[in-house]
Amino acid sequence: MPLAVFVLGLSVFALGTSEFMITGLLPGMAADLGVGIPDTGLLISAFAVGMVVGAPLLAVGTLRLPRRRTLLAMLGVFVVAHVVGALAEGYALLFATRVVAALACAGFWAVAAATTIALVPAGRRGRAMAVLVGGLTVANIAGVPAGTFLGQHAGWRAAFWAVAAVTLLAAAGVAALVPETTGDAVSVRGELRLYRRGRVWLALGVIALCQAMIFAAFSYLAPLLTGTDGLPEGWVPGVLALFGAGALIGITAGGRLADRRPFATLYGCLGLALAALLVLALTTEALVAVAAVVVFGVAGFGANPALNVRAYQEAGDAPILVGASTTAAFNVGNTLGPWLGGVAIDAGLGFPSVAWTGMALGVATLAALTVAAAVRRSDDRELAAV
Repeated sequence: MPLAVFVLGLSVFALGTSEFMITGLLPGMAADLGVGIPDTGLLISAFAVGMVVGAPLLAVGTLRLPRRRTLLAMLGVFVVAHVVGALAEGYALLFATRVVAALACAGFWAVAAATTIALVPAGRRGRAMAVLVGGLTVANIAGVPAGTFLGQHAGWRAAFWAVAAVTLLAAAGVAALVPETTGDAVSVRGELRLYRRGRVWLALGVIALCQAMIFAAFSYLAPLLTGTDGLPEGWVPGVLALFGAGALIGITAGGRLADRRPFATLYGCLGLALAALLVLALTTEALVAVAAVVVFGVAGFGANPALNVRAYQEAGDAPILVGASTTAAFNVGNTLGPWLGGVAIDAGLGFPSVAWTGMALGVATLAALTVAAAVRRSDDRELAAV
């Protein structure tokens, strides 16, 4: 595996820490900003909305730009957004900085995914994308718990300053180790043909639903564990680290299986995730809930490489936009999941309702995946008959 792929994965660590650490900071941020926990949870959705809008637009806008310099520019904007966010006195400005940071993150993801795919042969795309997305897993193991711990002891603003500092370090790594390439041979018109393919839309729909399933529950793990299962607040960073450890196991195994059996990998991960969500919905025992969180991390992130491989299989000759489109699809789920979880909480259904919401989205994911598999089999039979 090229060293540059690992450098990009380490860069994603900084971005992923920012995206996910809000989960562990929700209670403190809500109290400091004078808003409710569901409103604070919308900061996660704000980031996701920025990713959804920014990924395709910035992918097209940066098609022919030097990729390393584009990556560095996006990281620079990300740093500035976190500095302003750390200094923000009100919810509205902080909300705006989350959108700006997400746009920069989206631009980075679009270019980083295209660079990663270009650096490896087709048969190793699943593993390469597992390394790239592995930055998110490391963020969950180390970055998110560290951000939560820092937020609990020094305030959530200190966590934002820390992310800005880590992002600067990531930028130094990109400048030193990622080769400069361009997309001169890429055709915008050819890339846009991606959106004419129904099977691509099915693959993106499965991504969005699967991610919504994960984030409907993950976004509210801290209040669920402390408010329902009796877990002491000081244990939350450790449990988030365990979720990240499960995610690392899942994404490692999923990366190895995805290139060979993407559908089987997805069915297995979805079944495991639904079982973990059922336990989270029903238990009031802290240790049982913690075990379910670990399993949920394994299953949720184990699906990720297969989701990416499926999209690239259907995309054919549009490697840039498919990377941006998968990023957007993941973040449609990141937007939808916290919003639906917040709706359930606001309806007075209690924190366990976020696990039931995740289960409903998981069933919808299984249905969409089954349709996609049927369409794929039908098209393959037609090609074989020609």
